[in-house]
Amino acid sequence: MSRVSRITRRQYTGRLVTALAATLAMAAAVPAAAAPGPDVRFVAHLDKAAGQRPENIALEPGGGADVTFAFSRQVARISPDGAVRVLATLPEPPAGAATPALSSPFLGGIVRAHDGTLYFLYATGSSDLTGLWRLRPGGTAQRIAALPVAGLPNGLALDQRSGLLYIADSVLGTVWRVSTAGGTATKWATAPELAPHGFLGANGIKIHNGAAWVSNLDKGTVLRLPITCRGGVGPVETRATDLVNIDDFAFTGRDDTLLAAINADNEVALVRPDGSHTIVLTAADGLENPTSLAVRGTTAYVASGAYSTDNDPNVLAARIPAVR
Repeated sequence: MSRVSRITRRQYTGRLVTALAATLAMAAAVPAAAAPGPDVRFVAHLDKAAGQRPENIALEPGGGADVTFAFSRQVARISPDGAVRVLATLPEPPAGAATPALSSPFLGGIVRAHDGTLYFLYATGSSDLTGLWRLRPGGTAQRIAALPVAGLPNGLALDQRSGLLYIADSVLGTVWRVSTAGGTATKWATAPELAPHGFLGANGIKIHNGAAWVSNLDKGTVLRLPITCRGGVGPVETRATDLVNIDDFAFTGRDDTLLAAINADNEVALVRPDGSHTIVLTAADGLENPTSLAVRGTTAYVASGAYSTDNDPNVLAARIPAVR
């Protein structure tokens, strides 16, 4: 087993243990959090005893953020003042169901369409629940596309122009594609570069500059998969390496510069178009196992699940010029 798989397996095992303990524990005072730098602020300190460990994040136009709480099966909205409102709690899987690689049910990627509809991924190891889910404003959550129970749908990206959603499967090393209208998910891409190497492979995914970009957690890489003029996939390009334990990522603007969440090391890396990278945020800024990022204007929002630190799950905001 590689060094990467040992670290990530321990990290996710710790996640499951702490999430289970949180559901059984009484609420306790949050320990003192790190003091962020002058260009970083906390948006919210979340309640770990209530299972509020954010896995993925999408931004609302009014300054709020929508997040998935991975192991409490909840989708929630965090207001600009840090208040948390649960929008949906997904059904508990049937007895005996086991999510591949993680065992417990897992809520992964989330995206927001222009009309306010939220799309998110749920993995349970059961055929009746695993797949792509949708939540319209004022509505109730419903599954609109099934995904293989042998996989772990993790990252989710929306191509607003085509109305297609792209799904990174961390266990099957596959990118699935499905319409926002729902229906049958199709296998869009599969390649050795997407496959796991001991634990989890394809993880975060974004649509950017005519391609689907995917991170591979086990291999520490960022990949570019061109979208052809007919909607197919071109040859896989490896655009960055040596990003051990990379989780989700987000582009900072129109070029290919991106910010990457380095989960186990409590860091965010700035990755330049040539693939070189620099660590720009650390635990000293308040990061605790960062899981995902979203960018608006000159601000990056980072969600921390505190899966192994088990201290202060949070969302913080950092001024992008400060991390360049």
